[in-house]
Amino acid sequence: MWLKRRKRDNRRLMPIRDQKDPARGVFTRRALLCMAVQAGAMGELARRLYHIQINDGDHYARMAANNRVSKRLLAPPRGRIVDRYGIALANNKENWRALLMPEETTDVTGTIERFSTLIPLDERDRNRIAREMRHQRRFVPVMLRDFLSWDEMARIELNAPSLPGVLIDVGTRRVYPEGELLAHIIGYVAPPNENDVAHSTLLALPGMRVGRAGIEQNQDEKLRGTAGSVEMEVNAVGRVISELNREEGVPGEEISLTIDRGLQQRVLNHIGDQTASAVVMDCHNGEVLAMVSTPSFDPSLFDSGVSHAQWIEWTNNQHTPLINKAVAGVYPPGSTFKPAVAMAALESGLVSPTDRVFCPGHLDVGGTRFHCWSRWGHGSVDLHLALKYSCDVYFYEIARRIGMDRIAETAHRMGLGVPLDIELPHTRTGLIPTPAWRQAHHHHWNGGDTIVSGIGQGFIQVTPLQLATYTARMATGRAVQPHLMRAINGEVSPMANAEHWPSLNMPEKYLEALRAGMFAVVNEPHGTAPKAQLDLPGIAMAGKTGSAQVRHVSRALRESGHFNSANLPWEYRPHALFICFAPYDAPRYAVSVVIEHGNAGADAAAPLARNIMRDTLLRDPSNHTTPPPESVATVDDSFE
Repeated sequence: MWLKRRKRDNRRLMPIRDQKDPARGVFTRRALLCMAVQAGAMGELARRLYHIQINDGDHYARMAANNRVSKRLLAPPRGRIVDRYGIALANNKENWRALLMPEETTDVTGTIERFSTLIPLDERDRNRIAREMRHQRRFVPVMLRDFLSWDEMARIELNAPSLPGVLIDVGTRRVYPEGELLAHIIGYVAPPNENDVAHSTLLALPGMRVGRAGIEQNQDEKLRGTAGSVEMEVNAVGRVISELNREEGVPGEEISLTIDRGLQQRVLNHIGDQTASAVVMDCHNGEVLAMVSTPSFDPSLFDSGVSHAQWIEWTNNQHTPLINKAVAGVYPPGSTFKPAVAMAALESGLVSPTDRVFCPGHLDVGGTRFHCWSRWGHGSVDLHLALKYSCDVYFYEIARRIGMDRIAETAHRMGLGVPLDIELPHTRTGLIPTPAWRQAHHHHWNGGDTIVSGIGQGFIQVTPLQLATYTARMATGRAVQPHLMRAINGEVSPMANAEHWPSLNMPEKYLEALRAGMFAVVNEPHGTAPKAQLDLPGIAMAGKTGSAQVRHVSRALRESGHFNSANLPWEYRPHALFICFAPYDAPRYAVSVVIEHGNAGADAAAPLARNIMRDTLLRDPSNHTTPPPESVATVDDSFE
């Protein structure tokens, strides 16, 4: 007992430093634990820093750059369209526009509303913007307004801090220096619709346009080009600080046409305010040198949008300014069809050039009387005289002899009533009817249908372009095809070579008989087109008149001797037609003219075609590589 007590007392008397403190051990363990946690945290931090800076460094660098750099695609310049001499017919001009980058603003709707307080947006603009926002990715810019003025640009720049994602950009708009002169050939462009964008994402870019008519539509993909890109440095509110890099898009291809702009202008001047169409063609290779349809329209209006009032004015106009009458207007060919009937008869072997038919002024078949245009008749005529006088009875009779199937087959070979594949949309084929065609429409073909077809009436319909092609084929005996494309990026088409086109395989002696008859029409006494004679020394032209009825004239009225179609209202008068080629002894150019309700081909269309042919011969575009001076076509148009 005493010993135990002594030991306790001794422990109480021990120095403090020799005593064990339990709390001290606990502190040491905690300190070590904290150090371990800190070391682990520092290790994890170091690992993360290494991962961020080394492994993911490029990723975060790109993110930082994206906050500083705005990159977007650039619409490529649309390819130019030029005439055969390189004169611009469709070009591009810079214009300023306001774009919105949706990915650079958190409140797209608010930004658009603030923008509209500075630059008013109409309902059409708002609908277009909403449509593009729905269908385009956020990195694709949306055009807010095009064709900005300097004052509008200044307002946008002044308020840039409150318009995040809005920037001013330079774009291009399509311009047509010749305006209405070539509208039906060149066509026009317009903003793409949803269907267009669905087929090509390139069309989603601001400023992109789609061809809607003419060469612009037919060659749209070649004219579009390839998109470029631009990188711009922006500040925290998205305002552009500087342009860092720009890669321009690849322009669309340059398309050179066969058209001679100067000749086109001369043809339009001759037509004036008549509702008409005219085609000038190179007989050797099918190049279309001029193609005029009147009235016309201003194609530049479609680039920024045609007003409703303007559209109503165009569509309600009975003279149809939006239609290219040269390829989409169809007309009965009238007497211009007679050479095709003659060729069919000659090739059939049932008729020879010397066979004669007596014309008393009419032909009676099965109780029906078919009148000749001359009440007094032409007497006994062979092929040459029948063409010269344009005797209806002669062609009634030979059509009756050979039948409609032979006529249709020959007409098709000569370019009538068949597709011609010219580089234009919305062309029409016309029609050369046959008994099979009539029966397919659940009607009977009778002999009278064949007889009236012999003079280009009845169901027959052709286009002015087909008439020019038909004339060129008669003049050369080659199956030339009309075309407008001369070269792409300077590479000339093989179609420019006359040897490219095969023979029609029609006997030359028969073709010569047709040419001689057409020569007589213009140049021999009592021909139907003395007003078509050229006033150029040593150069003669061959041609054929035509007048195509648009309404029935009764037998009683015809035989009364008092009928004059010139006294009818404009829309009831016959169409006036004329086809021709020159020079007669070495054909180079073919011309077709159709004047809607012009009444008489000999009086209205023939003098017009003569003036057009004269200017064509003087300019001689097929033999020039540079535009001839305008002074070469200044002969007095009043010559009769």
